[in-house]
Amino acid sequence: MQQQEVLASPEPEAVAPRRRGRRGRRLLAVLLGLALLMLGSIAGFVFFLTTKLTDLTSDASLLPPSQTLGPDDSATPDERLIEAPGENYLLIGSDAQPGESVSRSDVIILGHVNAAKTKVYLIHFPRDLYVEIPGRGKDKINAAYAYGGGALLARTLQNLTSVKVDHAAKIDFEGFKSMTDAVGGVRVWAEEGSTESGFTVTKGWNDLNGEQALQFVRERYQLTEGDISRGRRQLAFVKALMVKSLSPEVVLNPIKLTKFITAVSDNVVVDEGMTASFMRSQALAMKGIRGGDIEFITAPFSGYGTAPNGGAIDILDEARMEQLALALQSDTVEEYLANN
Repeated sequence: MQQQEVLASPEPEAVAPRRRGRRGRRLLAVLLGLALLMLGSIAGFVFFLTTKLTDLTSDASLLPPSQTLGPDDSATPDERLIEAPGENYLLIGSDAQPGESVSRSDVIILGHVNAAKTKVYLIHFPRDLYVEIPGRGKDKINAAYAYGGGALLARTLQNLTSVKVDHAAKIDFEGFKSMTDAVGGVRVWAEEGSTESGFTVTKGWNDLNGEQALQFVRERYQLTEGDISRGRRQLAFVKALMVKSLSPEVVLNPIKLTKFITAVSDNVVVDEGMTASFMRSQALAMKGIRGGDIEFITAPFSGYGTAPNGGAIDILDEARMEQLALALQSDTVEEYLANN
């Protein structure tokens, strides 16, 4: 009888491991469930962002229909392009008023990314720069967009530099405002101050929201060099927005990143080659770019003058423009900056 009681009484050492094992399996199941839920949420978020990028409006007319690289006797001079290292992006900004179907481009920036993707050069072409427009003769460079859209503007820049404009994007000024608010505002360096509606821009760093940024890039009458100074403000703003949008503060914040991608998809028109997968790959390749890696350049001009039709113009410095063109062709823009 005593032997049966001993056999019927389980020893504590034999029971405890089984209970701990059941608890461990439950905990593991909960953790796995949470992990799967988290992965599902991340996958859904990535899918959402990819869909938003895919929603970008594309426009084939932003670039010329054909490009001729290398010597080709059948091509006109502006179509004979150098196969140069690096990539060139045309950013077109328009301050068109509601209901306007045709307008001149107020922002013309050629962005050159070096082959190593370690430097970005933002070249501002003043809108009154007097240049040869293919098929139209000499005129202010911003007239190219009014005559033939992004394609003719791209051809005009290719005519000046002999390098291919690889991609193009167009945005109106209201889009700048939306994108600025989406990232929580930007910090912009101003070379000179001005008094705007409701706030003051001081020389030095300024923290601007969307509406303030819009006024910042539009101002020219209070600036010492008018449109030239305004162009440098526009470069400063584009740099600030680039730096902020690539910062961990935005990239690692799902709310801000979603707002920014949405603002881009709602306000930017791109050429057909700027697909969602292309933009993702470029962003990853340039993830190391910081503020100090982005340089400003104003297309060289020698002074101011008057066009035959009586309009005020900026006179192109042809010798220095040739130097800049050669620097773009050989991906040696840093050397051009050191010598100019």
